[in-house]
Amino acid sequence: VEVKIEVVIPEKERSKEEMSPNGKASPLIYKVNGTARHYHLEEHPIASNPYHNPKDVVEASVCHVKDLENGQMREVDLGCGKALLIKESGEFHAVGHKCPHYGAPLVKGVLSKGRVRCPWHGACFSISTGDIEDFPGLDSLPRFQVKIEKEKVYIRASKQALQTQRRTKMMAKCISLSNYNLSSTNVLIIGAGAAGLVCAETLRQEGFSDRIVMCTMDRHLPYDRPKLSKSMDSHPEQIALRPKEFFCTYDIEVLTEMQVAAVDVKSKIAVFKDGFKMEYNKLLIATGNTPKTLSCKGKEVENVFNIRTPEDANHVVKLATSKNVVIVGASFLGMEVAAYLAERAHSVSLVELEHVPFKKFFGERVGRAVMKMFENNRVKFYMQTEVSELREQEGKLKEVVLKSGKVLRADVCVVGVGAVPATGFLKQSGINIDSKGFIVVNKMMQTNIPGVFAAGDAVIFPLALRNNKKVNVPHWQMAHMHGRIAALNMLAHGTEISTVPYLWTAMFGKSIRYAGHGEGFDDVVIQGDLDELKFVAFYTKSDEVVAVASINYDPIVSKVAEVLAAGRTIRKRDVDVLSFRTGDMSWLTGKGS
Repeated sequence: VEVKIEVVIPEKERSKEEMSPNGKASPLIYKVNGTARHYHLEEHPIASNPYHNPKDVVEASVCHVKDLENGQMREVDLGCGKALLIKESGEFHAVGHKCPHYGAPLVKGVLSKGRVRCPWHGACFSISTGDIEDFPGLDSLPRFQVKIEKEKVYIRASKQALQTQRRTKMMAKCISLSNYNLSSTNVLIIGAGAAGLVCAETLRQEGFSDRIVMCTMDRHLPYDRPKLSKSMDSHPEQIALRPKEFFCTYDIEVLTEMQVAAVDVKSKIAVFKDGFKMEYNKLLIATGNTPKTLSCKGKEVENVFNIRTPEDANHVVKLATSKNVVIVGASFLGMEVAAYLAERAHSVSLVELEHVPFKKFFGERVGRAVMKMFENNRVKFYMQTEVSELREQEGKLKEVVLKSGKVLRADVCVVGVGAVPATGFLKQSGINIDSKGFIVVNKMMQTNIPGVFAAGDAVIFPLALRNNKKVNVPHWQMAHMHGRIAALNMLAHGTEISTVPYLWTAMFGKSIRYAGHGEGFDDVVIQGDLDELKFVAFYTKSDEVVAVASINYDPIVSKVAEVLAAGRTIRKRDVDVLSFRTGDMSWLTGKGS
């Protein structure tokens, strides 16, 4: 028996500047003052023959058909690139071998019930279509057709697909925008982060061909915000989620440096700060959060930063090089910034109210292990205290005074003491907001107002994993899924959110992966070696595992995420020392409770 695999990919862009139905090209241009020029670009048709250039096709024998058992995956090399060959339920499938998000090798991921989950950050892809099913990331995998002939496995693939290892799903074209009133849109998306962008893309992928407008206070098109603290010297174009041409191609209009000041839900009008008004039919609010600032004496001095934009991050790196840095708050942002600057700055000091970093999130034992790693990399901690004063010299920061009485030399200060939902403009709107400022939504990301949806860091929503308890989950992955669910329900699909939260952080070359929702955990079961930073931590509430974290233990977090995503319960007894010593992982393979 032979297995043959053919690549199915969309047709290449015919031209960067396509023509509108009337034959006139109109490129994307948007002005800050609210005046918009529209554009129209044709949808790229699905090609009848995926191989336009025979020279771009490669075919190679990669293995025997019996080399793979059910439930196995294998990376196979075609000479000019690799594919991921999968056998499940007696059928062969083949897709790209790298996760399009950050390039993780999917062969090291988790195969379960028709999809493969990335071992690094938890993105999931259908093995039969290559489509992305859970996030982070925007692109799908290229899918390769499989044929069985004789007893060898052959793969026939496009060299381009093997090299790019990603596929953008086909999207609908927009009807001629010349018919639209400048001040009206079918869908208005407030916020241009992951939630807003995924919402817009999902609408187009589902065939929505009406007008979509995104607006953002930022000066940039949507970018990879987690990199602001993990890779601080990245320039905006390096971390852009999509290039400018993408928004032109798929008729997603973006208003930059535009702030919505109020929303009139009865008239369906958004009022911008500069007075411009825009009518909408459906509204997504995905404004994220606003970082808290210090309230101490001297808070106005120069060189004190919240990391909110690429310019903030770049400026901090420049000022911190060979200088003294003080970071206030051992949050994810604070710790990542400390790790990034440790080798660049003369000194890095971290001030925190708790006695251990990450105590509420990872627990005390994991927090201490992480703290030790930082101390071994020259980061000095000042715990159980806070800032009482920022002192300046000639208007610029000179010293940070702590309530403990300690005075720290400081040329630059980064503040990471939490954030609040950016929802102040909605207070008089009638949209349901809780006492902390979070927008309340249901499982379909709908607010209490018909046609108004909300997503991302600014919402609380029912988390299926925790018996539909309404929670706030400010994770990058979750924002993606919120945006997708909102888009599907704008189109009346009736889709409910059921994803498992998944996050990661990277510090000093070590990645902590985390899945679940551990809020309120009452015990932590740790397997492995904390001192060696090779461990798994299971967070339990009563007898149930509610979250898991690991360092150097891939793909355990992705495995647990798949178990939780299937709606199965992991009991505390399942993760005891004996099960790890004996290698009994039946609870991860569908045989547990």
